[in-house]
Amino acid sequence: MTGGHQLVRSTYERGVRTLTLDSPHNRNALSRRLVTELYAGLESAAADETTRAVLLTHTGGTFCAGADLSEAVTGTSSGEPSGTSSGTSSGEPGSPRDAAAQALARLLRTVVAFPKPVVARVTGHVRAGGTGLLGACDISVASPAASFAFTEARIGVAPAVISMPLLPRLDPRAVGRYFLTGERFDAAEAARIGLVTLAAPDPDAALAPILDGLRRGSPQGLAESKRLAAAEVLRAFDRDTDSLAELSARLFASEEAREGMTAFLERRDPGWVR
Repeated sequence: MTGGHQLVRSTYERGVRTLTLDSPHNRNALSRRLVTELYAGLESAAADETTRAVLLTHTGGTFCAGADLSEAVTGTSSGEPSGTSSGTSSGEPGSPRDAAAQALARLLRTVVAFPKPVVARVTGHVRAGGTGLLGACDISVASPAASFAFTEARIGVAPAVISMPLLPRLDPRAVGRYFLTGERFDAAEAARIGLVTLAAPDPDAALAPILDGLRRGSPQGLAESKRLAAAEVLRAFDRDTDSLAELSARLFASEEAREGMTAFLERRDPGWVR
């Protein structure tokens, strides 16, 4: 970070490193800059021997809106490192869109494989790729103000990359409904289907015993216990990252997706709505 407003703020208290997504102007979308700062915060937490857990939270009314569509519509989708875009809309392997999808997969896998527990505190909306970030966390608590939706199909794409941390953890029948319809659902439903660990009217009160338990864990004990809990999710990344990143890149490069993203930014229905 070279100056100006930080999009990911870091604080520390009693063994917990809190990373706060603070980009309310675009609803904490996964812009290249936010992702870069999130990596920096995670790297700092990993290197700090006194940190037992990371708490991921947010400012504003949205936890994370997913891809930054203002970047995606020009061919520089969320998670893409700075300087990699050539301005092309190709979805072929090695293209900027494929690199962006691979970068998102790397971010989510980093959270899943992180050697310390990552806990999410959600008091706002979670959409599309933001659900993937949430699903990558080990434990999550959501307040009644939170709402959730997989909106990809409504803009001409699919929850391809984010399916890797989600499918092993979500109720299959709920996936079949919400991936297809894009319906909003609340914190109680998110807990029922496995997207969050707990729905609570006071998330801070609910988090207190959870964080206390993590503070009591040894570094080795926490790391190895997390490895066991996340093993199936990591297998999904190892097996499917390349094919799903390619699918994501191809869909984002399509004419339907361009129409869907443009319609979203222009606050209108895309042409296929009936």
